[in-house]
Amino acid sequence: MPVYHYKAVTAAAQAQEGDLEGANQAAVLERLQGMGLIVIRIEEAATPTGDAKARSGFFSGAQLSQNDVAVFTQEMATLLKAGLPLDRCLEILIGLSANEAVRQLMVQLREEVRGGAALSAAMEAHPAVFNRFYLNMIRAGEAGGALDAVLQRLSEFMERSKELKDTVQSALIYPAILVCVALLSVAILLVWVVPQFSQMFEESGKALPLATQWVIAAGDAVRNYWWAMILGAVVLYSWFVRQLREPASRYRWDKRFLSLPLAGDLIAKLEVARFCRTLGTLLGNGVALLTALAIVKETLSNTVMAEGLGVVATHLKEGKGLGKPLMDTGLFPKLAVHLVLVGEETGRLQEMLLRVADIYDREVHSTVKRMLALMEPVLILGLGLVIGGIIMSILVAILSVNDLAL
Repeated sequence: MPVYHYKAVTAAAQAQEGDLEGANQAAVLERLQGMGLIVIRIEEAATPTGDAKARSGFFSGAQLSQNDVAVFTQEMATLLKAGLPLDRCLEILIGLSANEAVRQLMVQLREEVRGGAALSAAMEAHPAVFNRFYLNMIRAGEAGGALDAVLQRLSEFMERSKELKDTVQSALIYPAILVCVALLSVAILLVWVVPQFSQMFEESGKALPLATQWVIAAGDAVRNYWWAMILGAVVLYSWFVRQLREPASRYRWDKRFLSLPLAGDLIAKLEVARFCRTLGTLLGNGVALLTALAIVKETLSNTVMAEGLGVVATHLKEGKGLGKPLMDTGLFPKLAVHLVLVGEETGRLQEMLLRVADIYDREVHSTVKRMLALMEPVLILGLGLVIGGIIMSILVAILSVNDLAL
């Protein structure tokens, strides 16, 4: 049976961790609860040759990441739900941490809390770790006396956001591999294969077919000026990064991205899913709609849609509601806007926003699959045509040289 590594707290609020065999995580969880332990985390134990990070939880990295924050949030929610005081929860997490950077952060939070500061105030001193959305959620939980429930919702939110991000990134791996293979194959042909025939063609004294001349010229260019091509790519990338950093040019590029045939639809759906899930989560924890819109605006990566939300917030102040101004922008899908309108009319806006987020999460998955279904054969066909064209141009030239010899 597999071995699972667990972290738990005893009835006396003492941290405990170890390994336990079990058929699955549910069986191990049941055994630990039967032992009177409050389980914080269960994961399959690393193999002896595995990385030690697999056994150290979220405290394993040298740098704090959003994944670190997500796991910390889940573990904090579990401890608070068990009835432990906040400073004791932080102390337990400090004892379980294996990363010095995370330990120092937890120590600072604990000292601030013991000094009488609210958790949100202690976290506010670390804006690089806890963003505005996170802090407002914590404040709402503190105000409503439901910090454990808010942390649980935050954990679920971050998990769903991570799943969506991982889906898109994973979908891009295969096309990226195909592009790299295509470029490498063409480079090998032009740099090593084509030159083997160039001298023979030159000695023949016969005018080569135009396609062969192009291939030989391309091979010479790659072989002699590869450094200039790499430099040009670096310069182009640097220019594009600078363009995205400048607000005016970033706005123009974001507008172009939204107008792309397939990618534009995917970007819009990603932004709508993020917008609806963030706004629904904030509203569900008592954050005012105007304040929530201002926070959501900062979470959107597309500046065109973010600007549209600014216009919506202005109309909302004038008492025009949320759905109608969203419709007037023309930036948000009609289905999403109509569902928001239904949520407003029925008084279930928060619930409807989360439902829309689920719908567009699934839409993103299906859109990515459709794009891959189209992209993969196009890339394979393009690679075959390029390599086949190079080979055919060489074969045509060889045949012409043989005709001359005869």
